[in-house]
Order: sequence, then C-alpha cells, then structure tokens
Amino acid sequence: MRSEARVHVIRCEKTVAELRDLNRAQQNQQATDKDGLFGIVADSVRKYLNPLPGQKNYVSVLLLDSQWDANAKTIRGHAALGGNSGDLQLAIFGSHCLQSYPACFEEVVPAFVDCTPTDTNWVANDCNDAGSSWEAANIGIGAHLHETGHLFGCPHQETGIMLRDYVVLNRTFVPREAYSTRTKSKGGLALPADECGWHRLDALRFRAHPAFRLPSDPPLSPDESVQVFPTDGGGVTAVASTGISFVEIYGENDDVCHAWIEFPMDSGPVQRQMALHEQDLRSRLADANRKGRVRVSIKSHGGGSLTIDDLKAFTGRESFVKIGSGKVASRSYTLGDSGMDGSKREELVFTSAMKQDRVMSRIIVYHGAAVDGLEFVYDDDTTQLFGKKGGKRGGDVVEFDLRRGEYLSGFVVRAGSWVDGLQVMTSLGRKSAMFGNSHGGSAHTLIPPRGYAICGVSGSCGPWVDGFAVLIKR
Repeated sequence: MRSEARVHVIRCEKTVAELRDLNRAQQNQQATDKDGLFGIVADSVRKYLNPLPGQKNYVSVLLLDSQWDANAKTIRGHAALGGNSGDLQLAIFGSHCLQSYPACFEEVVPAFVDCTPTDTNWVANDCNDAGSSWEAANIGIGAHLHETGHLFGCPHQETGIMLRDYVVLNRTFVPREAYSTRTKSKGGLALPADECGWHRLDALRFRAHPAFRLPSDPPLSPDESVQVFPTDGGGVTAVASTGISFVEIYGENDDVCHAWIEFPMDSGPVQRQMALHEQDLRSRLADANRKGRVRVSIKSHGGGSLTIDDLKAFTGRESFVKIGSGKVASRSYTLGDSGMDGSKREELVFTSAMKQDRVMSRIIVYHGAAVDGLEFVYDDDTTQLFGKKGGKRGGDVVEFDLRRGEYLSGFVVRAGSWVDGLQVMTSLGRKSAMFGNSHGGSAHTLIPPRGYAICGVSGSCGPWVDGFAVLIKR
C-alpha cells in the first residue's frame, strides 16, 4: 500500500488569463460563470487520466494559477467546489494560501503558530478569516479538506470539517493557540475537546468507502445498493446485500443531520434486512421537528445510499396496489427520474399473480442504448408489455425452466435519470446478460424481502423507460 498520495501536475488547455477571468472567480459577486472552473478542471483531469468506461477516480485539485487581485479585491483562478462529474469525483481549491502551508513535517508546528500579519497588498485574507499566516494555513488547508470531503460524498454537518470548524484546524497540531485576528483573542491551551475533526457520520461514510479500505477488510461486494419497500402500518423494510450501516433522519426544517441510527459490523450480525418504523424514527428527532415531513437516508456497508424524501408519502396509500382477491401489493422505491418528454406512468400486475392457471415462461427485453421495454410471456402465449418494443428488433429473451419450477426472483437495474440497463435474476440463481447500457447510471438490485415475491412492475416510459420499480406481495 502507498503511504503517500500520488501527485500529478496537469496542464490545462486554457490560458492563465482565461483561468483568472473575473467572470470565473467564485467570490466575484458579478461573475457570470462562477462554477466554470469546475468543468474546466474536470475536462483536464479526465483527458489526463483517460479513465476506462465505468472507472471511478477520486481527485483533489489545487489550482496553481490562483492570484489575489488587490484592485478587484477578488481571488482570481479560485473556486471552492467538491462533487462529481460523471464517474470523476472531484474537489478543487485555489492556491492563494499556499505561502502559509508547511513544506515538510518539521514545519507543521511553526506554520500553525506563525503570527505574520496578512498583507492584502500581496495576498488574500480569505473570507476575513486569514488575517495571519497560521490562520491562512487553517483556511487554505481546511477549506480544501472540506471540499475533499464533498468529493467523498460527505454533505454539510452540524459540526466538524464539513461545517466550518476547520478555522481551528491548527489545534490538532499545537499545544497552545497563537493570537487570532479572527476572534481578536490571544489564544490559549488547545484542548482535545476544542479541536477540529470529522463528524461521526463522515467517519461512517469513510469506513465504507473504497478509498479507505484496509488490507484486512473482506473483498468488496459488487452490489452496494440499498432498496426499500413500504409495509403496513407506516413502516419500511430496507434491504442491502452488504448490510445496513446507518440511517440518517432529517426533520422538515433540518439542513443537516442531527439524528441517526448506527448498525456497526463489529457489534453483532450484519443487518441485511431491517424494518424501520415511522414512529420510532420521529421519536429520535428534536421535539420541534417531529410533526413535519421526515426524510431518511439509508446507507449500506458497501457505500450505497438511498434517500426517501417524504417517509409518510412513501408509506401512504399511493405505494400500495390492489391485485385482486382482496390482496394488496406494495411498490418499491422507483429508480429513474420519470422526467423525459412524453413520459407516462405505467403499472403492470403479472397475470400469473392474479390467476393461478398461468405461469410466466419467459421475458423479452427490448433495448438499445437504454431499456425500451419488457414483455412478459406466459405458458398460454398471452403477453403483457411494460414500456415499448424499441431498440434491438425482437429484443432478447430470458427463458424460465418451468420443469424445475424456475421463476423471476429479481432484477439488477442500472439507472440514473432513466433506466440504462437491466438484468433478469431467477430463483435458480441464474442471471441474464445486462441488457442496454452496461456502464450507464449506477447499479441497483431489486430483490424482495424475505417472505415476499415479485408480482408486477411499475414505473414510467417516455422515449424509453425512465422509471422502474417492482410490485411485491406476500
């Protein structure tokens, strides 16, 4: 394993003047392209790394052409941004505080006690929090670390680096804090309780992230996804093959997470399926937020995530479908945005789920660069079509071995804004090819919880399928 980060010096196709254009300066209130540097850097990094289709890269970039413009009172060639551009997870930050950084391990303590005043004739006092050299190091290193947290999937938190606690980053490295121009105080002892750190939820994310894996960790599962199914009584059943790691709970007015439930692997068996109840989740919120809309975000040990924006709506009547004989099916979380032009909602209950004299014998998947439709064929040659017969003429057929009692057990769906690809899974453990775009979107495994079976599909279709869910019943 490497003990040091790999550093690449990447040249950009843009000129220095173009990078320092005031219209691209994020802190310029009149800028017309504040986020433009992110796209420029993403294109340059992608061209340099030349990644394979579906390959993820995690890159934190220091913009070496940043410059403080004393006349415009703006840092040119700088933006503090973190997120993703396709499969490239990217953070960018300017180098306008670089003069204050330690150049080696021996310079760490001296750098964080250097009280040299910031001369704004030459260098920036970023956000008025960098009035001295050690405070500039805090802001430069800490804010860049904040954006790096975003590239690893961390949102803003109630405390820690993902808030703005990095203004006291120095306290981790020195026993006493020097005079602070930010607080106009002479400092004092740097106690552990007053240090800057990562929030507990950030640490839980890092534990599941491939970039933080240890040699002793078990092999990564290819299926990191989380799926949820509404159940009677306002409950939700969450399923993840790698196990549920933690659940974030947000009240209606919460911008950051204040309540969560952890399920660590070292304190008991891995929770691959669990029931979450609305009343219990609400009880964990602050009193003022218990009556409004509740949002939950469920994370797996494999790094997957699924967010239910409105728990009450997801478990309401709209998520249940009558399938005859007094039986009701529930609808899984819908994959895809269902937002394409001409998109229409579709719902299909299998004939074999309503009539005992029919058995599904095969599925025909129509696809091209995405999934166009699914046709379900029964042993009496009757059919049901979800979506449309587009893409490859005749589609691809998945046959079930009826003599051995084989039946549909689930799907692997690759989806983003629409359904890019789909794979059929059977009760005998067989998997079809991935039909459609095998590298598009992200993978999600749709398998019913224990005691349930798939009885239909739901979603929407525009030019091709742009929403997909399964219906399940006991």
